[in-house]
Amino acid sequence: MSAYADHIATVRARFDAALEATDFDSVLVYAGQPRLAFLDDNPYPFRVNPLFKYWIPVTQSPKSALFYQPGQKPVVFLFQPRDFWHADVKVPKEEWQDYVELVVIDDQKKIASHLGDKLKQAALLGEDFAEPVASWPVRARNPQPLIDHLHFHRAIKTDWEVQNLRVANERAAKAHLAARAAFFAGASELEIHQAYLQAINFRESEVPYNSIVALNEHGAILHYDIYETEAPSEPARSFLIDAGATYRGYCADITRTYARGKGFFQDLIDAVDEAQQELLKEIKPGRDYYELHVSQHLKIADILSRFGFVEGSAESIYEQGYSSAFFPHGLGHFIGLQVHDVGGHLRNDRGDSYDRDVRHPFLRLLRPIEAGQVFTIEPGLYVVDQLLEDYAGNKDFNWDRIAELRPYGGVRIEDSIVVGENGDNENLTRDAFDKLKT
Repeated sequence: MSAYADHIATVRARFDAALEATDFDSVLVYAGQPRLAFLDDNPYPFRVNPLFKYWIPVTQSPKSALFYQPGQKPVVFLFQPRDFWHADVKVPKEEWQDYVELVVIDDQKKIASHLGDKLKQAALLGEDFAEPVASWPVRARNPQPLIDHLHFHRAIKTDWEVQNLRVANERAAKAHLAARAAFFAGASELEIHQAYLQAINFRESEVPYNSIVALNEHGAILHYDIYETEAPSEPARSFLIDAGATYRGYCADITRTYARGKGFFQDLIDAVDEAQQELLKEIKPGRDYYELHVSQHLKIADILSRFGFVEGSAESIYEQGYSSAFFPHGLGHFIGLQVHDVGGHLRNDRGDSYDRDVRHPFLRLLRPIEAGQVFTIEPGLYVVDQLLEDYAGNKDFNWDRIAELRPYGGVRIEDSIVVGENGDNENLTRDAFDKLKT
Protein backbone atom coordinates (compact mmCIF):
# COMPACT_ATOMS: atom_id res chain seq x y z
CA MET A 1 0.00 0.00 0.00
CA SER A 2 1.08 3.57 -0.60
CA ALA A 3 1.70 6.00 2.25
CA TYR A 4 -1.52 7.83 1.39
CA ALA A 5 -3.51 4.58 1.32
CA ASP A 6 -2.22 3.81 4.82
CA HIS A 7 -3.01 7.36 5.89
CA ILE A 8 -6.63 7.38 4.78
CA ALA A 9 -7.11 3.94 6.34
CA THR A 10 -5.87 5.39 9.62
CA VAL A 11 -8.13 8.44 9.29
CA ARG A 12 -11.12 6.21 8.61
CA ALA A 13 -10.31 4.07 11.64
CA ARG A 14 -9.97 7.15 13.85
CA PHE A 15 -13.28 8.54 12.63
CA ASP A 16 -14.91 5.13 13.11
CA ALA A 17 -13.77 5.03 16.73
CA ALA A 18 -14.72 8.66 17.37
CA LEU A 19 -18.22 8.27 15.91
CA GLU A 20 -18.84 5.07 17.89
CA ALA A 21 -17.56 6.59 21.13
CA THR A 22 -19.76 9.67 20.76
CA ASP A 23 -22.82 7.87 19.35
CA PHE A 24 -22.93 9.54 15.96
CA ASP A 25 -23.93 7.75 12.78
CA SER A 26 -21.92 9.83 10.32
CA VAL A 27 -20.04 13.06 9.83
CA LEU A 28 -20.13 15.90 7.30
CA VAL A 29 -16.84 17.80 7.21
CA TYR A 30 -17.29 21.21 5.62
CA ALA A 31 -14.20 22.76 4.01
CA GLY A 32 -15.37 26.26 4.92
CA GLN A 33 -15.68 29.40 2.86
CA PRO A 34 -14.21 32.92 2.87
CA ARG A 35 -15.64 35.49 5.24
CA LEU A 36 -16.29 38.99 3.98
CA ALA A 37 -14.61 41.90 5.68
CA PHE A 38 -16.96 43.94 7.85
CA LEU A 39 -19.15 46.28 5.75
CA ASP A 40 -17.32 45.18 2.63
CA ASP A 41 -17.71 42.76 -0.24
CA ASN A 42 -14.08 41.60 -0.30
CA PRO A 43 -13.21 38.39 1.54
CA TYR A 44 -10.42 37.60 3.94
CA PRO A 45 -7.92 34.96 2.74
CA PHE A 46 -9.45 31.50 2.88
CA ARG A 47 -8.18 28.90 5.36
CA VAL A 48 -9.53 25.42 4.91
CA ASN A 49 -10.97 23.39 7.81
CA PRO A 50 -8.03 21.27 9.06
CA LEU A 51 -10.32 18.25 9.48
CA PHE A 52 -11.18 18.48 5.76
CA LYS A 53 -7.55 18.46 4.62
CA TYR A 54 -6.90 15.64 7.11
CA TRP A 55 -8.77 13.43 4.65
CA ILE A 56 -7.64 14.83 1.31
CA PRO A 57 -4.87 17.26 0.28
CA VAL A 58 -7.26 19.89 -1.08
CA THR A 59 -6.74 23.30 0.49
CA GLN A 60 -8.15 25.79 -2.02
CA SER A 61 -11.65 24.52 -2.78
CA PRO A 62 -14.01 26.43 -0.48
CA LYS A 63 -17.63 25.35 -0.14
CA SER A 64 -16.64 21.72 -0.63
CA ALA A 65 -17.51 19.00 1.88
CA LEU A 66 -16.80 15.38 2.76
CA PHE A 67 -19.42 12.95 4.04
CA TYR A 68 -18.34 9.81 5.86
CA GLN A 69 -20.32 6.94 7.27
CA PRO A 70 -18.40 3.97 8.72
CA GLY A 71 -18.19 1.04 6.36
CA GLN A 72 -18.81 3.18 3.29
CA LYS A 73 -16.58 5.07 0.91
CA PRO A 74 -16.20 8.75 1.80
CA VAL A 75 -18.09 11.07 -0.51
CA VAL A 76 -16.28 14.27 -1.51
CA PHE A 77 -18.49 17.07 -2.79
CA LEU A 78 -16.03 19.17 -4.77
CA PHE A 79 -17.38 22.66 -5.37
CA GLN A 80 -16.69 23.99 -8.89
CA PRO A 81 -18.85 27.08 -9.43
CA ARG A 82 -20.08 28.31 -12.78
CA ASP A 83 -18.58 31.77 -12.39
CA PHE A 84 -17.37 34.16 -15.06
CA TRP A 85 -15.86 36.48 -12.44
CA HIS A 86 -13.17 34.14 -11.11
CA ALA A 87 -10.80 31.47 -12.42
CA ASP A 88 -11.70 27.85 -11.77
CA VAL A 89 -9.96 26.12 -8.89
CA LYS A 90 -7.78 23.48 -10.51
CA VAL A 91 -7.82 20.13 -8.71
CA PRO A 92 -5.50 17.76 -10.59
CA LYS A 93 -6.03 14.03 -10.77
CA GLU A 94 -4.30 12.55 -7.73
CA GLU A 95 -4.24 9.35 -5.72
CA TRP A 96 -6.75 10.50 -3.10
CA GLN A 97 -9.50 10.42 -5.72
CA ASP A 98 -9.19 6.62 -5.89
CA TYR A 99 -10.32 6.33 -2.27
CA VAL A 100 -13.43 8.50 -2.37
CA GLU A 101 -16.61 8.88 -4.32
CA LEU A 102 -16.11 12.21 -6.08
CA VAL A 103 -19.18 14.34 -6.75
CA VAL A 104 -18.56 17.66 -8.50
CA ILE A 105 -21.16 20.31 -7.65
CA ASP A 106 -21.78 23.90 -8.69
CA ASP A 107 -24.36 24.62 -5.98
CA GLN A 108 -24.10 23.74 -2.28
CA LYS A 109 -27.77 22.87 -2.19
CA LYS A 110 -26.85 19.74 -4.13
CA ILE A 111 -25.04 18.41 -1.06
CA ALA A 112 -28.29 18.29 0.90
CA SER A 113 -30.17 16.89 -2.09
CA HIS A 114 -27.61 14.14 -2.60
CA LEU A 115 -27.56 13.09 1.07
CA GLY A 116 -31.31 13.33 1.71
CA ASP A 117 -32.29 11.95 5.13
CA LYS A 118 -28.68 10.98 5.87
CA LEU A 119 -27.99 14.63 6.58
CA LYS A 120 -30.28 14.53 9.62
CA GLN A 121 -28.11 11.89 11.29
CA ALA A 122 -24.77 13.53 10.58
CA ALA A 123 -22.57 15.62 12.84
CA LEU A 124 -21.34 18.73 11.05
CA LEU A 125 -17.69 19.63 11.57
CA GLY A 126 -16.87 23.08 10.25
CA GLU A 127 -17.93 26.71 10.14
CA ASP A 128 -21.62 27.33 9.59
CA PHE A 129 -21.88 31.12 9.54
CA ALA A 130 -23.38 31.27 6.04
CA GLU A 131 -26.28 29.75 4.15
CA PRO A 132 -27.12 27.13 3.14
CA VAL A 133 -24.81 25.46 5.70
CA ALA A 134 -26.43 27.36 8.58
CA SER A 135 -29.79 25.78 7.79
CA TRP A 136 -28.73 22.20 7.08
CA PRO A 137 -30.82 19.93 9.34
CA VAL A 138 -27.85 18.05 10.81
CA ARG A 139 -28.05 16.18 14.09
CA ALA A 140 -25.33 18.26 15.77
CA ARG A 141 -22.91 21.06 14.96
CA ASN A 142 -19.30 20.72 16.05
CA PRO A 143 -20.02 18.45 19.02
CA GLN A 144 -17.12 18.86 21.43
CA PRO A 145 -16.84 15.17 22.43
CA LEU A 146 -16.38 14.18 18.78
CA ILE A 147 -13.85 16.93 18.17
CA ASP A 148 -11.90 16.04 21.34
CA HIS A 149 -11.72 12.39 20.31
CA LEU A 150 -10.37 13.26 16.88
CA HIS A 151 -7.97 15.90 18.16
CA PHE A 152 -6.43 13.60 20.75
CA HIS A 153 -5.48 10.98 18.16
CA ARG A 154 -4.32 13.48 15.54
CA ALA A 155 -1.20 13.94 17.67
CA ILE A 156 0.22 10.70 16.26
CA LYS A 157 1.20 11.38 12.66
CA THR A 158 1.04 8.86 9.82
CA ASP A 159 3.99 8.26 7.51
CA TRP A 160 2.22 10.25 4.79
CA GLU A 161 1.84 13.21 7.13
CA VAL A 162 5.53 13.09 8.05
CA GLN A 163 6.44 12.98 4.35
CA ASN A 164 4.45 16.17 3.82
CA LEU A 165 6.05 17.81 6.84
CA ARG A 166 9.50 17.01 5.44
CA VAL A 167 8.70 18.82 2.20
CA ALA A 168 7.17 21.78 4.06
CA ASN A 169 10.39 22.09 6.08
CA GLU A 170 12.52 21.87 2.95
CA ARG A 171 10.54 24.72 1.42
CA ALA A 172 10.82 26.83 4.55
CA ALA A 173 14.56 26.14 4.91
CA LYS A 174 15.15 27.30 1.33
CA ALA A 175 13.26 30.52 2.05
CA HIS A 176 15.15 31.01 5.32
CA LEU A 177 18.46 30.93 3.48
CA ALA A 178 17.19 33.57 1.04
CA ALA A 179 16.08 35.75 3.97
CA ARG A 180 19.46 35.31 5.66
CA ALA A 181 21.23 36.44 2.48
CA ALA A 182 18.96 39.48 2.25
CA PHE A 183 19.79 40.40 5.86
CA PHE A 184 23.52 40.28 5.24
CA ALA A 185 22.97 42.33 2.05
CA GLY A 186 21.48 45.13 4.17
CA ALA A 187 17.81 44.75 3.22
CA SER A 188 14.87 46.17 5.15
CA GLU A 189 12.47 43.89 7.03
CA LEU A 190 9.93 44.15 4.23
CA GLU A 191 12.57 43.37 1.60
CA ILE A 192 13.72 40.35 3.62
CA HIS A 193 10.12 39.15 3.83
CA GLN A 194 9.72 39.56 0.08
CA ALA A 195 12.94 37.62 -0.54
CA TYR A 196 11.57 34.84 1.64
CA LEU A 197 8.35 34.55 -0.37
CA GLN A 198 10.12 34.83 -3.72
CA ALA A 199 12.51 31.99 -2.87
CA ILE A 200 9.64 29.50 -2.74
CA ASN A 201 7.28 31.29 -5.11
CA PHE A 202 4.62 31.81 -2.42
CA ARG A 203 1.93 34.43 -2.08
CA GLU A 204 1.72 35.94 1.39
CA SER A 205 -1.58 34.16 1.99
CA GLU A 206 0.11 30.79 1.41
CA VAL A 207 2.47 30.87 4.38
CA PRO A 208 0.94 29.23 7.46
CA TYR A 209 1.25 32.29 9.73
CA ASN A 210 2.45 35.89 9.71
CA SER A 211 6.21 35.65 9.41
CA ILE A 212 8.30 37.30 12.10
CA VAL A 213 11.08 39.26 10.39
CA ALA A 214 12.80 41.24 13.11
CA LEU A 215 15.95 43.36 12.93
CA ASN A 216 17.85 44.56 16.00
CA GLU A 217 15.70 45.20 19.09
CA HIS A 218 12.56 44.03 17.26
CA GLY A 219 13.76 40.49 17.99
CA ALA A 220 12.51 40.95 21.57
CA ILE A 221 8.90 41.35 20.36
CA LEU A 222 7.72 37.75 20.37
CA HIS A 223 5.11 38.07 17.61
CA TYR A 224 6.59 41.00 15.71
CA ASP A 225 5.05 41.31 12.23
CA ILE A 226 5.18 45.01 11.33
CA TYR A 227 7.98 44.94 8.69
CA GLU A 228 9.81 48.25 8.53
CA THR A 229 9.98 49.39 4.91
CA GLU A 230 13.30 51.21 5.31
CA ALA A 231 16.55 49.51 6.21
CA PRO A 232 18.29 50.79 9.38
CA SER A 233 20.58 53.77 8.82
CA GLU A 234 23.48 51.53 9.83
CA PRO A 235 23.74 47.83 8.95
CA ALA A 236 21.48 45.83 11.24
CA ARG A 237 23.23 44.20 14.19
CA SER A 238 20.95 41.19 14.47
CA PHE A 239 18.19 39.32 12.69
CA LEU A 240 15.54 36.96 14.09
CA ILE A 241 13.24 35.21 11.62
CA ASP A 242 10.35 32.93 12.58
CA ALA A 243 8.68 31.81 9.35
CA GLY A 244 7.22 28.70 7.77
CA ALA A 245 5.80 27.13 4.65
CA THR A 246 3.16 24.59 3.68
CA TYR A 247 2.90 21.46 1.57
CA ARG A 248 -0.36 19.60 0.96
CA GLY A 249 -1.83 21.48 3.89
CA TYR A 250 0.95 20.60 6.36
CA CYS A 251 3.00 23.29 8.07
CA ALA A 252 6.62 24.07 8.78
CA ASP A 253 7.61 26.48 11.57
CA ILE A 254 11.30 27.45 11.77
CA THR A 255 13.12 30.11 13.76
CA ARG A 256 16.73 31.18 13.37
CA THR A 257 18.75 34.09 14.75
CA TYR A 258 21.80 35.74 13.15
CA ALA A 259 24.45 38.26 14.20
CA ARG A 260 26.05 40.71 11.79
CA GLY A 261 29.51 39.68 12.95
CA LYS A 262 31.49 37.81 15.56
CA GLY A 263 31.38 38.83 19.18
CA PHE A 264 29.08 38.89 22.18
CA PHE A 265 25.77 38.31 20.40
CA GLN A 266 27.07 35.55 18.13
CA ASP A 267 28.43 33.81 21.22
CA LEU A 268 24.99 34.04 22.79
CA ILE A 269 23.34 32.58 19.67
CA ASP A 270 25.82 29.70 19.75
CA ALA A 271 25.09 29.07 23.43
CA VAL A 272 21.30 28.94 22.92
CA ASP A 273 21.75 26.72 19.87
CA GLU A 274 23.98 24.33 21.83
CA ALA A 275 21.49 24.24 24.71
CA GLN A 276 18.66 23.44 22.30
CA GLN A 277 20.61 20.63 20.68
CA GLU A 278 21.46 19.20 24.10
CA LEU A 279 17.78 19.20 24.99
CA LEU A 280 16.93 17.33 21.77
CA LYS A 281 18.89 14.37 23.15
CA GLU A 282 16.44 14.17 26.06
CA ILE A 283 13.37 13.54 23.88
CA LYS A 284 12.07 10.00 24.26
CA PRO A 285 8.70 8.27 24.60
CA GLY A 286 7.27 8.27 28.09
CA ARG A 287 8.75 11.58 29.21
CA ASP A 288 6.45 14.52 29.85
CA TYR A 289 6.92 17.49 27.57
CA TYR A 290 6.60 19.66 30.67
CA GLU A 291 9.81 18.09 31.99
CA LEU A 292 11.56 19.10 28.77
CA HIS A 293 10.34 22.65 29.26
CA VAL A 294 11.79 22.79 32.77
CA SER A 295 15.05 21.23 31.58
CA GLN A 296 15.34 23.91 28.88
CA HIS A 297 14.68 26.62 31.48
CA LEU A 298 17.58 25.31 33.53
CA LYS A 299 19.80 25.43 30.44
CA ILE A 300 18.71 29.02 29.72
CA ALA A 301 19.29 29.88 33.38
CA ASP A 302 22.82 28.51 33.06
CA ILE A 303 23.40 30.78 30.05
CA LEU A 304 22.07 33.76 32.01
CA SER A 305 24.63 32.97 34.70
CA ARG A 306 27.57 32.25 32.39
CA PHE A 307 27.02 35.41 30.34
CA GLY A 308 26.68 37.51 33.46
CA PHE A 309 23.08 38.64 33.01
CA VAL A 310 21.96 37.23 36.37
CA GLU A 311 23.92 36.21 39.46
CA GLY A 312 23.48 32.70 40.84
CA SER A 313 23.42 29.06 39.86
CA ALA A 314 21.12 27.75 37.14
CA GLU A 315 18.96 26.11 39.81
CA SER A 316 18.60 29.25 41.91
CA ILE A 317 17.88 31.43 38.87
CA TYR A 318 15.11 29.05 37.80
CA GLU A 319 13.65 28.56 41.28
CA GLN A 320 13.36 32.31 41.83
CA GLY A 321 11.53 32.67 38.52
CA TYR A 322 14.23 34.83 36.98
CA SER A 323 14.58 32.71 33.84
CA SER A 324 10.92 33.36 32.94
CA ALA A 325 11.69 37.06 32.56
CA PHE A 326 14.08 36.18 29.71
CA PHE A 327 12.32 33.03 28.38
CA PRO A 328 8.60 33.79 28.86
CA HIS A 329 6.99 31.55 26.25
CA GLY A 330 6.47 27.80 26.06
CA LEU A 331 9.14 25.46 24.76
CA GLY A 332 7.02 24.42 21.78
CA HIS A 333 3.83 22.88 20.44
CA PHE A 334 2.43 20.14 18.26
CA ILE A 335 2.68 20.87 14.54
CA GLY A 336 0.99 19.32 11.52
CA LEU A 337 -2.20 20.38 9.76
CA GLN A 338 -2.03 23.51 11.91
CA VAL A 339 1.02 25.42 13.07
CA HIS A 340 -0.14 25.16 16.66
CA ASP A 341 -1.65 21.75 16.18
CA VAL A 342 -4.39 20.60 18.52
CA GLY A 343 -4.56 18.22 21.45
CA GLY A 344 -1.61 19.47 23.46
CA HIS A 345 -3.61 19.74 26.69
CA LEU A 346 -5.81 16.64 26.25
CA ARG A 347 -5.29 13.77 28.73
CA ASN A 348 -7.37 11.32 26.71
CA ASP A 349 -9.85 11.08 23.85
CA ARG A 350 -12.77 11.70 26.22
CA GLY A 351 -11.89 15.36 26.47
CA ASP A 352 -10.28 15.46 29.93
CA SER A 353 -7.58 18.13 29.95
CA TYR A 354 -4.45 19.05 31.84
CA ASP A 355 -4.76 22.29 33.76
CA ARG A 356 -2.54 25.10 32.56
CA ASP A 357 0.49 25.34 34.79
CA VAL A 358 0.57 28.49 36.91
CA ARG A 359 4.35 28.70 36.64
CA HIS A 360 4.41 28.24 32.86
CA PRO A 361 0.96 29.30 31.62
CA PHE A 362 1.94 29.70 27.96
CA LEU A 363 3.13 26.12 27.45
CA ARG A 364 0.95 24.66 24.69
CA LEU A 365 1.90 21.01 25.24
CA LEU A 366 1.58 19.07 28.50
CA ARG A 367 1.09 15.49 27.31
CA PRO A 368 3.53 12.63 27.74
CA ILE A 369 5.75 12.13 24.72
CA GLU A 370 4.82 9.29 22.36
CA ALA A 371 6.41 7.87 19.24
CA GLY A 372 4.85 9.46 16.16
CA GLN A 373 4.26 12.84 17.73
CA VAL A 374 5.68 15.87 15.93
CA PHE A 375 6.40 19.00 17.93
CA THR A 376 8.63 22.05 17.99
CA ILE A 377 11.48 22.83 20.37
CA GLU A 378 12.06 26.59 20.47
CA PRO A 379 13.97 28.04 23.41
CA GLY A 380 14.54 31.76 23.55
CA LEU A 381 16.37 34.44 25.49
CA TYR A 382 15.29 38.09 25.12
CA VAL A 383 15.37 41.50 26.74
CA VAL A 384 11.65 42.24 27.29
CA ASP A 385 11.52 45.41 29.34
CA GLN A 386 7.91 44.88 30.40
CA LEU A 387 8.88 41.60 32.07
CA LEU A 388 12.01 43.07 33.65
CA GLU A 389 10.01 45.86 35.33
CA ASP A 390 9.07 43.45 38.14
CA TYR A 391 12.76 43.07 39.01
CA ALA A 392 13.75 46.74 38.97
CA GLY A 393 16.46 47.30 41.55
CA ASN A 394 17.10 43.59 42.04
CA LYS A 395 20.82 43.23 42.65
CA ASP A 396 20.89 39.70 41.24
CA PHE A 397 20.39 41.27 37.81
CA ASN A 398 23.40 42.80 36.05
CA TRP A 399 21.61 45.71 34.47
CA ASP A 400 24.65 46.97 32.58
CA ARG A 401 25.11 43.55 30.96
CA ILE A 402 21.40 43.36 30.11
CA ALA A 403 21.68 46.79 28.50
CA GLU A 404 24.38 45.39 26.19
CA LEU A 405 21.90 42.80 24.90
CA ARG A 406 18.90 45.13 24.52
CA PRO A 407 19.90 46.56 21.08
CA TYR A 408 20.03 43.00 19.70
CA GLY A 409 16.53 42.04 20.90
CA GLY A 410 17.04 38.37 21.60
CA VAL A 411 17.66 34.84 20.38
CA ARG A 412 15.29 32.03 19.40
CA ILE A 413 16.10 28.71 17.73
CA GLU A 414 13.25 26.44 16.59
CA ASP A 415 13.23 22.95 15.11
CA SER A 416 10.45 20.41 14.50
CA ILE A 417 11.01 16.89 15.82
CA VAL A 418 9.40 13.55 14.89
CA VAL A 419 9.58 11.28 17.94
CA GLY A 420 11.01 7.82 17.25
CA GLU A 421 10.39 4.58 19.12
CA ASN A 422 13.73 4.39 20.94
CA GLY A 423 15.02 7.93 20.95
CA ASP A 424 15.86 7.73 17.24
CA ASN A 425 14.15 11.04 16.60
CA GLU A 426 14.07 12.87 13.28
CA ASN A 427 14.86 16.56 13.17
CA LEU A 428 12.80 17.75 10.21
CA THR A 429 14.29 21.23 10.32
CA ARG A 430 18.01 20.53 10.51
CA ASP A 431 17.66 17.71 8.00
CA ALA A 432 16.03 20.17 5.61
CA PHE A 433 18.91 22.63 5.95
CA ASP A 434 21.45 19.82 5.57
CA LYS A 435 19.73 18.64 2.39
CA LEU A 436 20.17 22.09 0.86
CA LYS A 437 23.92 21.85 1.40
CA THR A 438 24.23 18.82 -0.88
